[in-house]
Amino acid sequence: MQSSTDAGLSGLGGAVMPTMPEVVDHVAVARLYGEPLFALPQDLYIPPDALEVFLEAFEGPLDLLLYLIRKQNFNILDIPMLSVTRQYMVYVDQIRKRNLELAAEYLLMAAMLIEIKSRMLLPPRKVADGKEAEDPRAELVRRLIEYEQMKLAAARLNALPQFGRDFLKAEVLIEQSLQPRFPDVNLTDLQDAWRDIIKRARLVQHHKITREELSVREHMGMLLKKLQGRRFVGFEDLFDPASGTSVLVVTFIAMLELAKETLIEITQAEAFAPIYVRLAYAPS
Repeated sequence: MQSSTDAGLSGLGGAVMPTMPEVVDHVAVARLYGEPLFALPQDLYIPPDALEVFLEAFEGPLDLLLYLIRKQNFNILDIPMLSVTRQYMVYVDQIRKRNLELAAEYLLMAAMLIEIKSRMLLPPRKVADGKEAEDPRAELVRRLIEYEQMKLAAARLNALPQFGRDFLKAEVLIEQSLQPRFPDVNLTDLQDAWRDIIKRARLVQHHKITREELSVREHMGMLLKKLQGRRFVGFEDLFDPASGTSVLVVTFIAMLELAKETLIEITQAEAFAPIYVRLAYAPS
């Protein structure tokens, strides 16, 4: 006598599933969500269409249209709308029986095909400038050509070798027993070690301070030599910035001493005008 389980499974194309083996020594015949199952449920039911396979699967309405056109070698610039629409509707009817939500997008394209066919049956309408109206299939042709170009580009990209799918990174570990293997040094550890050396070097660093001997009288004579034989010399020209701050200060003090002793004259034509220096006596 056939059990209720066998009767429920016999709807799959007339094939009867074999009876599961009996439980021996409390061994589970299956696991459901990780829990052991020691006996099959008596009310097990599998829908008759559970194992149906829909072979012709497409990525969308444009993919289906392009398949129908290329399969029958139709000219994409001159699509026979009647034949293509009939074949398209056959496929859409199959989808509607199985997945109504998926069929919505295909039904929208079907309505567009019917509209194009209806417009082609009407006489062509003249536009304002006297030219004939655009072919009703033009927009559909543009969309199909763009879709085909994108599909071919995606196929070319997919054909390129991909890491993890077409090839793997080869890694070989060679043990060298004769030579000692030292641990690898990280770049960050090397930088930290160098900073520690610099810190220790600063702790034992010696500073030697020297006293530079600069003579105001000597710089007074140097200024007089620079002014000798010249009528006017710019104030900035008497200083050498490359000589250092201390030399500039001594030079300025020497200039003030010469002016105090009336050996030189510091003149300015007007406010904010350049400052000039000359000897207080006329050269012989």
